[in-house]
Amino acid sequence: MTSYIAGGRRLSGALAAAALAVLSPQMALADESGISFWLPGLYGSLSATPSTPGWSIAAIYYHASVGASGGAAASREFQVGRFSPNVNIDLNLSLHGQADLMLIAPTYTFATPVLGGQLSATLASVYGRNSASLAGTLTTAAGPIVSTHNGFLEDALVSYGDLYPTFRLKWNNGVHNYMVYGAGDIPVGDYSALRLSNIGLGHGAIDFGGGYTYLNPTTGTELSGVGGFTYNFKNPDTQYQSGIDFHFDWGVSQFLSKQIFVGFVGYGYQQITDDSGQPTVLGGFRSRVFGVGPQIGYIFPIGSNHAFLGLKGYGEFAAANRPSGWNTWLTFSISEAVPTSTLTPTRHSASK
Repeated sequence: MTSYIAGGRRLSGALAAAALAVLSPQMALADESGISFWLPGLYGSLSATPSTPGWSIAAIYYHASVGASGGAAASREFQVGRFSPNVNIDLNLSLHGQADLMLIAPTYTFATPVLGGQLSATLASVYGRNSASLAGTLTTAAGPIVSTHNGFLEDALVSYGDLYPTFRLKWNNGVHNYMVYGAGDIPVGDYSALRLSNIGLGHGAIDFGGGYTYLNPTTGTELSGVGGFTYNFKNPDTQYQSGIDFHFDWGVSQFLSKQIFVGFVGYGYQQITDDSGQPTVLGGFRSRVFGVGPQIGYIFPIGSNHAFLGLKGYGEFAAANRPSGWNTWLTFSISEAVPTSTLTPTRHSASK
């Protein structure tokens, strides 16, 4: 039967395209107004394994339901209401958001080695619905003047997001796989500083990082980790600049056969420098969150091509200065068949 390595590389071709699509659903994230460029959980199992040369494409349905209170909720009120940063503010607000997004990520993987590794390029974007509601009381005091704002705000948007180019370079050495990547945000999506809900981010960003995958073809055991840093450019509409973020995504899985694997995924996200341009009541507004959950994947042929169908979910905890809750990812991707000429002895070193 086909080895786990061969199956894993077909799968990684699918996952590589899928993972790079998901870079800015607004209600799931952090930093300015609780929103970040990097979506925790973007990478998972088999992230660093080489992909099939040629074209692949992934479609992901992403659903998230999150909430926040205090400063994380008030940051939206500051954005929409444009409060003066010089007033004293009493925070008693709650925020709820939901995202239903379809993410499309075409990827091309080059057959010719670059620096001894495999180069791939992805240009991804997103279309879908994002909604947010804000309720409670916000009291501001500037000297003797006290103003109270209470009630309920609600907003929803169905539109398109930014463009997200990503380049990855991968190397394989037996059961060990390594990756470096560079990604960015081209802020062309639908965004307005006066809305509670957006699909576009409103500013540019760049992100660099690296990852490792251990994939044992004899046992079918796999583990992966990918870490990186995000630098955010200033939002020209709000003059707000989010700090530098660190993120780490991981996955562990076990192949039950050459087609099916199960396991767990998780992430950690921590902002490491302060925001600037925010109201003074928010301070540095550094965000943090952790998430963990189950995953299952199924690899199958479609004609001469290879397809992947996967489901994973995360429950979030220990969040600070950002909305948090839970999210699920349903991924379908398809890649070209593995060319016989590209198979190495490593891919046939073991079978199940």
